[in-house]
Amino acid sequence: MQKLIEVRNLNIAYGGAAGWTNVVQGVSFEIARGEAFGLVGESGCGKSTVAYRLLGYGTINSLVQTGEIIFDGTDLLKLGATALTRLRGDRIALVPQNPTTSLSPGMRVGTQVREMIATHRALPQGMTMEARIVELFALVGLPDVGHCYPHELSGGQQQRVTIAMAVACNPDLLVLDEPTTGLDVTTQRQIIQLLADLRARIGMAMLYVTHDLALLAQIADRVGVMYAGQLVEVAPCEELLSAPAHPYSRGLIASIPTTDGAERQGRGLRGVLRRDQMSTGCKFEPRCDFATTACRTMPQVLEPVTDARSVACMRWRDVVAPQAPVLVKRENKKIIGEPARLLSVADLNLSYGRPGLFDRLLGRTSPSVVRDIDLELYAGEVVALVGESGSGKSTIARAISGRLPPRTGIIRLDGAALAPALKDRSVEELRQIQYIFQNPDASLNPRRRIRSILERPIDHFGIKVDEKALESVLENVGLHAGYLDRFPEQLSGGERQRIAIARALLVNPKLLICDEILSALDVSVQARIVELLRSLKEKHAVAMLFISHDLAVVQEFADRVAVLYRGELMQLADIATLLDAPLHPYTEMLLEAAPGLRRDHYVSRPPAFPVSKAIPGVGCPLAGRCPRQVGSLCAETRPPVQVSDNGFIRCHLAADELATHASPADHSDFAGQVRSIS
Repeated sequence: MQKLIEVRNLNIAYGGAAGWTNVVQGVSFEIARGEAFGLVGESGCGKSTVAYRLLGYGTINSLVQTGEIIFDGTDLLKLGATALTRLRGDRIALVPQNPTTSLSPGMRVGTQVREMIATHRALPQGMTMEARIVELFALVGLPDVGHCYPHELSGGQQQRVTIAMAVACNPDLLVLDEPTTGLDVTTQRQIIQLLADLRARIGMAMLYVTHDLALLAQIADRVGVMYAGQLVEVAPCEELLSAPAHPYSRGLIASIPTTDGAERQGRGLRGVLRRDQMSTGCKFEPRCDFATTACRTMPQVLEPVTDARSVACMRWRDVVAPQAPVLVKRENKKIIGEPARLLSVADLNLSYGRPGLFDRLLGRTSPSVVRDIDLELYAGEVVALVGESGSGKSTIARAISGRLPPRTGIIRLDGAALAPALKDRSVEELRQIQYIFQNPDASLNPRRRIRSILERPIDHFGIKVDEKALESVLENVGLHAGYLDRFPEQLSGGERQRIAIARALLVNPKLLICDEILSALDVSVQARIVELLRSLKEKHAVAMLFISHDLAVVQEFADRVAVLYRGELMQLADIATLLDAPLHPYTEMLLEAAPGLRRDHYVSRPPAFPVSKAIPGVGCPLAGRCPRQVGSLCAETRPPVQVSDNGFIRCHLAADELATHASPADHSDFAGQVRSIS
């Protein structure tokens, strides 16, 4: 295939008054026309630094020491600002990680797309600007949303708008920086299918930067694995995932959680990347299960081992040799003895905003976004709250934490009713419930050092903590004492999230509300954080409301799972029952959308269902989208709750009838236990 872009011996350093530190060393790869190349690795490995250099972007404190980036015969590193401006968006385009910050909040999205087309004079001959904008929105699966502001669109819709802008000029190369991080699994699936379709129709090449190998398996032709600024393996995607040749690649793949309880080859990564402890030889040696004395002193460089694969490891043959698989057995988690009820939520109804004067005179109220929620949480128990974006997960969490007073309902902690509003709760109640937010960029003060960020809640609650305790909590989340004197901007996204988790743990809470805290973390850090949370649960009886869209992560340590859709609980069950016998159509849809490590995992499934048009509060919220809808009954009548010993299902179809149409698993135990109530 014809080569489109080639990176040759790229070396990049970050620095300042204290000197320069190499963060990218000797990186070389190429991308052919029409090829999708994935770049993976843990947070801080340098993959985004490399990707942004393909567009000529670099921070003020970064320096390209050596290297070339040859794009269609031109070295991009030698182009001036004017030439790069002409190139960006026209021939090389970017889809950023966070569409919320990349779209201008004060401009309608149609105007932003118009600006891209006008800047590069890329309007097709004979077509009006308005028609082209509508065509681009249709290309990414959107209606004409040009009149909308970004805040009026969901996260998935915003990301589709950024993709529409990126492909507006039919670029030769599309650089995607974690484009699906934070999106729910069904939206992720739609975005991946969209990108695959665009690639086939437009013929553009892609550089896809991610930490999610399961998603990458659905779209990439080849993958480059980075560790500590170096490429350690480059291989065809299927070969890499089925038989990784580098110990680091092997550990990454073994760290990926799945919902099928399948056997894993090898074990996940141990330890964390510590640049201050790397040896003079192989950088991965301190964490490698295959390391020898020679690895500590002999640098490893990328060398071809087959026609299509290159590996930077002298022991790669030992890595690919057959290993004894590790059986991941799914079990119901049993709580010993009679647990104490820590949190109870009864008849919770939530809405945003207040009705206007005219509405109040007519007796109208703001529509509920969350309806009739009943939930209990015991000491030492983890209840996962799962569902797509916009289902109401974070809204419920805000109500429990006091940030959104309920319209109706009572929230109790240790049997005592909590004041609806945060300002009316006692200092002790505030300490006992700690909230860890999804976005650490917004929850960490950018003007304070990490030490000050950690000390503030300690001072607020009057807790005495010494320097050793600060270092210990950082170690627990995979960081070290050197981070205490840094600012948040000096940390990667995953590192900032670990600081947010450490801050919540310092005050010894009874209940942790974890709001999508793992969505921005790579799989190895996810595994470490899950192990930390599991330890808190087992040793200190810390209860958790774990909000997520990733059932594969949830199954790692949750006891029960509550499935939420459009503000209503669809199903509640223990984790083993839910994964082995999901029963409810919506739960099955979530499981079906979860990516796997084989490309046919997506291809073999039917396309995503259309958006539901059901009226909130009338009938089943899944009506119009459900593959098992019963005529007009589902749309016009609210479904009954069918209760069992380990949870409930909200559906018009009886559990035994759901079981006969569900995935091939044994549903008989649940179906025989249910009884229907109004």
